[in-house]
Amino acid sequence: MKSQGRELIPLIMLFIVFNNLFFFGKTFLAKYQLDHLVLMIANSLFFIVSIIVYMMQKKAMRNSNPNVFVRSVMGGTMIKMGVCVVAVFIYALAFKSSFSKMSVFAAMILYLIYLFVEVKLATKLNKQKNA
Repeated sequence: MKSQGRELIPLIMLFIVFNNLFFFGKTFLAKYQLDHLVLMIANSLFFIVSIIVYMMQKKAMRNSNPNVFVRSVMGGTMIKMGVCVVAVFIYALAFKSSFSKMSVFAAMILYLIYLFVEVKLATKLNKQKNA
């Protein structure tokens, strides 16, 4: 239990780095028609969902039935995709006039980066003896 927070350090670092890049790079992002607030909100959303999904997978890994872990991975994927679709839908409805397609595409690239880190964490979790 001592290292419970340590395994989430890559996600936390990813969150901090990208939020700082988006906050301090406002003018650079504006050149490419990217809304820094949309990217910061997307980053926060992906961070929260990634932690929730990771905790689901960690709990499922402790179960003796391997199907539980597979279901948690599939459920986590569905949760992440559902949250992304709902977030884009809300953003499109709320900001019809200033909707930034480029920001949504950049957020999807951010999603792939978070997905890569999550897969690395799940693989590391899977290699532990008593996981």
